[in-house]
Amino acid sequence: MREFDIKSDMPTVAVAQLRLSTILGLCKGKEKIIKIIHGYGSHGSGGAIRTAIRTTLSEKRRLRQIKAFIPGEATVDLMGFDADIRQYKKWLENDEDFRRGNDGITYVIL
Repeated sequence: MREFDIKSDMPTVAVAQLRLSTILGLCKGKEKIIKIIHGYGSHGSGGAIRTAIRTTLSEKRRLRQIKAFIPGEATVDLMGFDADIRQYKKWLENDEDFRRGNDGITYVIL
């Protein structure tokens, strides 16, 4: 699983969303699943980035541009992603963040 850190240089929400779009475009058809590291808001902007990224991914799923997305914390908390976790577990279970409840990441199933 490839991982992409879109928050390490503390970008604006707009820049982080542009990075996500670029990553999704580059990975579509090449990767089955990717991990987006967006942070969780401990330094102020991560929470806004996380929220924006997940809103964007929710819309992309609705439009069937991605198959699914799974917030990192959904692997330990009931958040309504259980069916997706079961379906894609074989791709997730070897990741070091799987089952850690890391709310600074999101898995994207392409």
